[in-house]
Amino acid sequence: MNYTGSGAPAAEQSALGRLAGWCYDHRRRVLILWIAVIIAITVVAQSMGSRFQDSFGSGNSASQQVQDLLHARFPQSAGTSADVVIATTGSIESSGNRSTTDRMVATLSTLPHVTVVRSPFNPADHQVSADRHIAFAVVQFDQDASTIPNAAVRRVIDVAESFDRPGYRIALGGGPIGNVVTAAPGPSEGAGILGAMVVMLIAFGSVVAMGLPILTALFGIAVGFALEDLLSHVLNVPIFAPEMLAMIGLGVGIDYALFIVTRYRQGLFEGRDPRQAVATALATSGRAVLFAGTTVVISLVGLFLLQLPFLQGLAVGTIAAVLLVMAAALTLLPSMLGYAGRAIDRMHLPKLLQTGATPAPDSFWYRWSRAIQRRPWTFGILALLVLVALAIPLFSMRLAFTDASNDPTSLTTRQAFDLLAEGFGPGFNGPLVVAAPLSSADDAATMNRVDQAIRATPGIAFAAPVQISSDQGAAVIIAYPTTAPQAAQTSQLVTKLRSTVIPRATAATGLKVLVGGETAAGVDASNYLSHRLPWVISAVIVLAFLLLMAVFRSVVIPVKAAVMNLLSVGAAYGVIVAVFQWGWGGSIIGIGRTGPIDPWIPLMMFTILFGLSMDYEVFLLSRMREEWRRTGDNSVSVADGLAKTARVITSAAAIMICVFGSFVIGDPLRILKVFGLGLAASILIDASLVRLVLVPSVMELLGRANWFMPRWLDKIVPSLGVEVEVRPPGQLAGTSVSPPHEEGPPAELTVHGTR
Repeated sequence: MNYTGSGAPAAEQSALGRLAGWCYDHRRRVLILWIAVIIAITVVAQSMGSRFQDSFGSGNSASQQVQDLLHARFPQSAGTSADVVIATTGSIESSGNRSTTDRMVATLSTLPHVTVVRSPFNPADHQVSADRHIAFAVVQFDQDASTIPNAAVRRVIDVAESFDRPGYRIALGGGPIGNVVTAAPGPSEGAGILGAMVVMLIAFGSVVAMGLPILTALFGIAVGFALEDLLSHVLNVPIFAPEMLAMIGLGVGIDYALFIVTRYRQGLFEGRDPRQAVATALATSGRAVLFAGTTVVISLVGLFLLQLPFLQGLAVGTIAAVLLVMAAALTLLPSMLGYAGRAIDRMHLPKLLQTGATPAPDSFWYRWSRAIQRRPWTFGILALLVLVALAIPLFSMRLAFTDASNDPTSLTTRQAFDLLAEGFGPGFNGPLVVAAPLSSADDAATMNRVDQAIRATPGIAFAAPVQISSDQGAAVIIAYPTTAPQAAQTSQLVTKLRSTVIPRATAATGLKVLVGGETAAGVDASNYLSHRLPWVISAVIVLAFLLLMAVFRSVVIPVKAAVMNLLSVGAAYGVIVAVFQWGWGGSIIGIGRTGPIDPWIPLMMFTILFGLSMDYEVFLLSRMREEWRRTGDNSVSVADGLAKTARVITSAAAIMICVFGSFVIGDPLRILKVFGLGLAASILIDASLVRLVLVPSVMELLGRANWFMPRWLDKIVPSLGVEVEVRPPGQLAGTSVSPPHEEGPPAELTVHGTR
């Protein structure tokens, strides 16, 4: 390997430079291999189908212990259940409606994986509304929602809906129904791609240069979709995971390819032949892409420490998306650039073609960098005030899993939720299961006292009589809150039952009574995630500090980056709280109603944004450090580094904002709207206020201290530099002229819009 006097490897002779050369020389083979992988894995995935599910367990929580007790003592009721809600124009108890209901219950009882169907007409179960117009039957399955076949649930839906007729309306709700009934995907992906195309046309001015990043990202996520279908058979992968994969894959995939294509075109402008330009692009921008993508993956791996199956499934899908689009950018893109050659700018738009030249002194970004240089205090304080103002709503964030009231009104799950809330109260959509193991007759008597205490508790709408297992080994009570599953009052009720009501009723008895059910499981998971959110954030910040210190040989830059990341993510948290929890502007993006923030969203947002912001940080600081090593002048280094990278950073950020923002407007699922808005807001804030204002302002004020690294620390910290030596064309040590093209049309070099 050739090295220059600086100790950095020559770009073309670095590992990534050699990879780029191989992919360029064997571009037909690389393209065929990618196409073959897509076809093969898609065929396998289609033959196996998918098993996506929304199951939010929380390890050995009280709710999980209740589920384990039901499995052991109430096998007929241990599986998941679904509600078949009936709404009639006349009385549900009229002879015609009652006969129809009895036939439906009897038919459902014979279906596979159904153990029993509880009819609405048992007075003790309170399943008919006071006005006799709404009722519900309970379908008990023999397995949990995570294991029951989707086909069995779909069969229940089809049979129940076959009884629907004018004046006798059917809607189904509950966990298993939600696992197979989802909203049709919106036009989010298409809108995001269209927006990205517009941004790249403006950024490049070339149709070919615009198309390559999109094509590269689509190849990566095509493999990702099929792979996620397969993963859903072995992991707990949420239903919305494919849309999440598309969101993240498109955003980072287009961005990664954008950086490489930009550097490739710059290489052509500098006089390199296409093969050398590809090698240089991958050795420089590709190295930053590899660093940023690896950082995202490492941060997402940290989610496995939480030991929550649904979060692990979501993390694996996101990791797959990042790895695949990164692999496409580092292998497929060089081969596609081999096909494009110098023709990458042949189809260009008049007056928009960008050459990649250094910004002129009269350009906007050159003048902007000098304005920051002249007034760092003013710009820095203004940016900080805006960030703090945006972050204020963060302090009222409430973390809880949202319920079916946030589903689109076209879904049967939302219709069932609304009908139950209308007929019985919103709490009937999330019953609490109170259970205890029995060892004596005294324990059974204690459970009766618990039942009475629960009925007398404010916030309880109804509690069924105590049920004793056939072996007399356990007892269970089904209680319905007065408030919805996602309501803060419901969470408070669960806490009150566990900490006050039940302990008083069981005092001095030794009986262990637990509160479970899907609603309590959501409360447990929310508490678990809320308490561990600071730990995950701390771990990511420490990782960021160590990585940046090893890359830039400075202790000041990592501290600054950690603070900046916290400010930008905090501001993004504030935005989603203001919109989705407070309702500010919610009608514009169609959120329907306000609600809490799902507790996994801040975790996923932080880990993903850490990697994305690291991308911009490395890209910006690498150029600043390059100028610092060349001039030794901090002010010039900061200003010139900003001027030379600002256009690419803003273009990359605009693409991500288009992709993430399209899910806010075009997707019907609230979860994706929250996540999309959070990511879009954070990228906008990070790429504008932070990277283009606050970072250069602070670095200007810190002066030479930016690059301070104690000698003793410099000796023990490993070097992970992202720098390679890029030498002028004609002075490339150890390189040769471009070999004959394997394929691809020859074309002239486009410079300044002329051939």
